[in-house]
Amino acid sequence: MSEKMKKILAILSLVLIVSIALFSFGIAYQGGVRGVGLVGVMFFLTFGIIVVLAQLIPAGVLLSSFIGAATSPTRKSEVPIRVV
Repeated sequence: MSEKMKKILAILSLVLIVSIALFSFGIAYQGGVRGVGLVGVMFFLTFGIIVVLAQLIPAGVLLSSFIGAATSPTRKSEVPIRVV
């Protein structure tokens, strides 16, 4: 991977983390959390969302490959299952 691509990827990941942090900051603020607790809730929600995303992406890949394997024939003479 080139150096320019690494910089772009780093910037995009930082933008994602900051946007999730600001979104969770807004949720905590509207929920009535004020003061130092607001920062704690923001980081808790931010890293919680990042952990959920880190689990959902591989799960989505596995689910899509399972669906592809279930609906495509393994032999050319077989008829694939039709999902309606």
